[in-house]
Amino acid sequence: MPSLHLTNLTKRFSRHTALHELSLTVQDGEIFTLLGPSGCGKSTTLWSIAGLHQPDSGSIAFGDRVVFEHGRVDVEPEHRNCGVVFQSYAIWPHMSVAANVAYPLKLRKTAKAQRERRVREVLDLVELADHARAYPHQLSGGQQQRVALARALAHPPDMLLLDEPFSNLDAKLRDRSRQWLKALQAQVGVTTVFVTHDQDEALSVSDRIAVMSQGRVHQVGTPNEIYEHPADLFVADFVGTANILTAIVTEADGSHALLRIDGLDQPLRVPHTDKRLGTARICIRPENIDIHRSGSVVGPPPDALTVTVENRAYLGDHYRYTVRVGASPVTVTTTRPVDDGELTISLPPPDIRVFHEEPASDVLEEAPSNEENPHAPVH
Repeated sequence: MPSLHLTNLTKRFSRHTALHELSLTVQDGEIFTLLGPSGCGKSTTLWSIAGLHQPDSGSIAFGDRVVFEHGRVDVEPEHRNCGVVFQSYAIWPHMSVAANVAYPLKLRKTAKAQRERRVREVLDLVELADHARAYPHQLSGGQQQRVALARALAHPPDMLLLDEPFSNLDAKLRDRSRQWLKALQAQVGVTTVFVTHDQDEALSVSDRIAVMSQGRVHQVGTPNEIYEHPADLFVADFVGTANILTAIVTEADGSHALLRIDGLDQPLRVPHTDKRLGTARICIRPENIDIHRSGSVVGPPPDALTVTVENRAYLGDHYRYTVRVGASPVTVTTTRPVDDGELTISLPPPDIRVFHEEPASDVLEEAPSNEENPHAPVH
């Protein structure tokens, strides 16, 4: 399967710029996720790859094959050989499962015997062989989603493009579908671009993730890199739950920084490669905050503080507590409950990420609440 190369893509809708010179490379055979809030440009990027949007500049290549270069090349959608699964599935209600899956092969005038054989193969692949004669209204949402995926794979695609394919499923089925998709993609080996605003979805299915906002990419990395080492405050705050606090950097030597944080009596010395001083923002995940329980053999460190629990919630596999450090609310999670109304906590320096406040740059255009999306299926 080919790799995917997007180079300096810009796309405008009227006075709104949806993509700002976006460049990305998706490796052969990987699941690459475009993650971000509504209006960030992720669907516009997907439709540009599929050929349903024409960018205003830049180029798109599938391996060595250029499918778009502004002013020179614009391969029609039906000749890009992309399999696309839409959020709404876009399967035809008047056709059986087998007829839906066979449709792209029929368009390509594939011989009947070969067409029937391929339909059986992909229905086996998506575990729907027993439903070939059924109609969409007789299927569950998860089964309809698999019909759409089977149709996208019927004519082996160079690129599989998935636009929030699990958003219409309930939480438990969504989780099962993610696991199933990852196993299927590994079996098929097709290069896949996956669009979602769901962080859990992105972290669980992706080989790599591009976090987007307002038509720009903030960070590309593995799920672990994105979560554990966010490149900036937007990524830290958008992916997962993060406690964001204000701090003053009083010393910095390029390997460590000394932080003064409102609510903490003792300064914290944390790993940090920047030498800038002054106001910064720090991020720490709720699960990384240490809870020191009374009666423990090892006492709390000197920088520990006792805080009052303002809110608590039981979430099945963990407990979530809201406390206050200085004037800032802080979320703490633990698998073991706390019996009284106070917590003694400390912020472990290796788990603190420091972000310096940059001077304001050019103001970005406000993204629309909904990206412009075509609805016709591609085969």
